[in-house]
This record gives sequence, structure tokens and C-alpha cells, in this order.
Amino acid sequence: MLARPHRIASTAAPANGAGEKRPAALLLLATILAVLWANAPFAASYNEFWETTVEVRAGSMILELTARELINDALMAVFFFVVGLEVRREFALGELTNRSRAVVPVVAAAAGIAVPAAVFLLFTAGTPSAGAWGVVISTDTAFLLGALAITGPRVPGRLRIFLLTLAVVDDVAALSIIALVYTDHLEVVPLLLAFAGLAAVGLTRYLPYGRGAVYAVLAVLVWLAFYASGVHPTLAGVGIALLVPVFPPARRDVERALEVTRIFRQSPNSGYARAAVNSVRESISINDRLHSAYTPYVDYLILPLFALANAGVKLDGATLDRALHSPLAWGIVCGLVLGKFTGIFGAAAMLRRLRIGEFGPGLTLGRIAGGAALSGIGFTIALFIIGLAIDDPAVQNEARVAVLAGSLLAFAAGTIIFRIVERRRPAVPLGEVLARPVDPSRDHIVGPPDAPLTLVEYGDYECPFCSRATGTILEVREHFGSELRYVWRHLPLSRVHPHAFAAAEAAEAAGRQGHFRDYSAHLFEHQDDLLPEDLLAVAESLGLDMDRFEADLRSAKVSNRVLDDALDAESMDLHGTPTFFVGHRRHHGPYDTATLIRALEASRTSAP
Repeated sequence: MLARPHRIASTAAPANGAGEKRPAALLLLATILAVLWANAPFAASYNEFWETTVEVRAGSMILELTARELINDALMAVFFFVVGLEVRREFALGELTNRSRAVVPVVAAAAGIAVPAAVFLLFTAGTPSAGAWGVVISTDTAFLLGALAITGPRVPGRLRIFLLTLAVVDDVAALSIIALVYTDHLEVVPLLLAFAGLAAVGLTRYLPYGRGAVYAVLAVLVWLAFYASGVHPTLAGVGIALLVPVFPPARRDVERALEVTRIFRQSPNSGYARAAVNSVRESISINDRLHSAYTPYVDYLILPLFALANAGVKLDGATLDRALHSPLAWGIVCGLVLGKFTGIFGAAAMLRRLRIGEFGPGLTLGRIAGGAALSGIGFTIALFIIGLAIDDPAVQNEARVAVLAGSLLAFAAGTIIFRIVERRRPAVPLGEVLARPVDPSRDHIVGPPDAPLTLVEYGDYECPFCSRATGTILEVREHFGSELRYVWRHLPLSRVHPHAFAAAEAAEAAGRQGHFRDYSAHLFEHQDDLLPEDLLAVAESLGLDMDRFEADLRSAKVSNRVLDDALDAESMDLHGTPTFFVGHRRHHGPYDTATLIRALEASRTSAP
């Protein structure tokens, strides 16, 4: 389950390890503090504090919640709201828009839900605790990503995307189960009012102004309606998020924002400043704006508070002895550690054997095994469902002990698997062999697709060295003629070239109308002119269908095509451009015409 929502990476830059670790470290610290507090000499104050009643008044309406309920029912609605924004985006623009790419994590996620639940029921069938099977279905992605950054492979790009996509499916399942399984009773009238409120949220996008205030008021009303209906009120956050619009920035909106910003620069005053700010804000979808605004609060406030309020397990001898002999505890531990691993890894291995779905370079079964083991780290939603599915405080304590134990064992298992897998070094060093073979149906090839000689370049449209290399490539192609196929692949170095990724997407969009080469040539000739309006102007000058070009620019297919090349480069640990491969072997040293010709001639005799 997404305990820390994340945008799936849109560039080749490696994930920020520190950014993954900090929220996980804070969540871990809050968990440790909760356990210490619950076992301190003043342990009685733990439950006394969290059972303190908080009274909220709105006119004649009085809402009484304990401090724990205020966190679990109200603040966690914000957490579920951010999760819902992520789910909405992935189904609209992300990995889940590509069927061949999504089938592996989707099937693995389904197996990673069903198998743990089945393992849990093997231990608890026929007992009063059998209904708590939802505890073992979710993965805490805050801890998962933190653990992956600590113990995972050095270049985890595709594995990280695989696990995040899997987590989105996990989210949908867990939220559905909470709504359908752990709702005790339903009040029809408040539920109908909640749906009416959601319908109003969906229509709010059409308001010309003041949408933020309307969303805020409707969110409170929908939450109250769900609370009164008997459906867990946190699901109000999910429902609202799924109705918030999501779209990539439209080039015309970006151009308008740039124009207003230029006007402000020429004549700085408060009116133009407000217009510039509004224009920039409106060019970004509400989904993106809300996700960016609320994620820090979820990471650094809401989830630590939730852990502090819910992870306070009593670790005395009696509790540990009961847990040791409890079918519930054993069902949770085995479900998280064995069930998650078996379901996710088993499904992925089966799909790979059947050649179903797309894995991509770097996403090996060994790495999937490590990620599957780490997916047994269950925390946020596991503790959340314990509170919904189990009434007896003593039994809740046993379940919390099991969740903590299972999560620790899952982390240890993942660490061991990664150590073993990454220690088995390949016969050829990383990056010396082309990770993805040349595919005429996919790659941008100049020359006969079946030519005996191959030259592959990983390049960046904003890189001056790549621009200079274009003349060299032309001379090499003239030398070999029909004996050579030249392949271009994208490696946008976004940290140093801020326009490179957008330029690569624009070239791909032009390629969908048969103009990849001439569009690319123009980009290299005008590397200082890669702003959005420049990219549009190039397309217009080439006579492209502009409506189709802009639609392609905003499509997931185009961005994922660039991302694929970048992730291939990351899996080979490539850091600079241009990087050349002669045949399937990496070329080191100069890339002048004479050197590349000699390397290609030598590849004739070394080819398998």
C-alpha cells in the first residue's frame, strides 16, 4: 500500500536516496517512540492520551472523536486523498496506460494480495480472527522505498517503477476491501448525500474561478456524510481524489504563462505578478498541484502521528507469549513474509516463463525476488485494518506485535536476497554490453535494418558534444553505406540539461508523423532554442498536424518511450553523452570518424 505516495520517475536521473530515506526514518522513529511509550513506567498514559476526547462543533452539530480517531478518521483521509491522486494519475498518464508494461506488476500485485490472504486463512480459518485477513494484503511503501534505497541495487530504476506500479494496484485493492469488507453498517440517506457531494466535486472543474475554496468546502461535507453513513470516512479522500482532473501541461498554456511572465519582467507590478502566478499555476493540473502541496504533510506529519498513535504495542512477557502461540500472529507473520514473496515473485516468474508482459533490462527475477521480499513490510494500512477488524485490545496487541515482527523479517529477507543477487557479478562488467538489442520495430534506425554493422548512440539534444558528433556520424555512414545501420537512443541528462527531456519527447511526437530525423536535426542545429514555443515552432515549420503533435506530446506513450531509453541507460550505468556501442559492445575512447570506422571494421571479426 502506498504509505508514501511517489511520482514515478520521469527522467533518467536516479531516485534521490536521501529523499526516500527521510520519511521512512521519521516513520520508524515515531514507531520506536510509540513502542517505548507503551512500555515505559508511565505506559498507562499512552492509551489515556490517545483516548482523550476531542469535541468539534459546527453550529448545532457536535462531533466527538478521540485523539486517535481524529488521526485515523480525519487526518488519514488526507493520506488517502494523496494516495487517490496518485492512483488517478497512474491510470490516466502513468505506467498503467501501457498494457504490456502494466501486466507484470498488475498480475504480481493481484497474486501478492491473494496469496498472503490465503496463507493467513490457513492459520486462522474457523477462529474469530479470520476476518482480519485484510491485515496482510498491503505493503507500506514508505518503508519499502526506504529499504530499497538502503539495501537494494545501485541502479534500481526499473525495479523501483515495478514496485511503485504494483503499489498502485495494491492501493486500489486495499481501498476497495476497506470499503466493502470493513464497513459494519450503512445509513442510506447520508450515503446518498456523500455521492451527491462527490458529483459536485466532479463538476467543480468547470468553474472558471474559486475552485480551491469549493473543493475544500465539498471535501468537508463529503467527509461528514461518509462518517454519518457508516462507511469509513477516510474513503472520502479517495473518492474526491479520483474526481480531481489530471492532465499533462498543454503547450499553449505553457506558452501563455511564458508570455505573461515576459510582460511582468518588462513592467513589474502587482497586477502582472498575480497574472503570471495564476497563469503558471493554471498550466499545471489540479492533481499535480494538490499532490505537491499535500505530500510533505503526509510524509512528515500525518504518517508519523499515525504511527505514534497506533504502533504502541505492549511488549511484556505475557503479550509475547500469547503472540507466540496465536494463530492470528502466525498468520500475519507468514502472510507478510512468505505470502507476499511467494505471490509477487511466483507471478512474475510465471509471466516471464510464458513470455507475457514487458520486463525491460535491469528488471531481473533476482531483483524482483528482493523487491517481493521487501513488499512484506506491512505497517500503515496493516495497523489501520487491525483497528477496523479486531475489537479486543489484547488481540489487537498480538496483531501489532506480528506486524512489527513480520516487517522486520521481510526487511531481513530482502536484504539477504539483494546481497546474494548483486554479489553474483556478470561475466561482462555492467555497461559493456548493450542492454536492449536493436529492434527495428522500435528503434530509430538509419540504414538497412538488417545491415551487418551496427552503431548505437545514446544522446541528448541539449548536449553540445552530441551536436558536434552529428557530422562524425554522417561521415561514418557515408563510408560504410548500406553496410551500416545507425541507431539513436535517448539519454536526456536532465540535471544539467533542463530542456533535454522535453526535446526528446517532441522528437518522438514528430516521429509519430514520420519526421523524427528532420526534427532531430533541427534540434541539434538550434540547441539554444528548446523552449516550449520553440518546439512547437519547429513542428509547424515541418508541416506537422499540430493538433496531433500536441496530443502526442501529452501522451503517456511518448513520455514512456523516452523513459524506456533512459532506464536502459541507467541499467548500464551510463552517465555521459554521447555514449556509443559498436555492435553490442560499448565503445571507449575518442569518437572521431577514423576511430569509429576502425572500431566498426574490427567488429566484423569479433561479431558472434
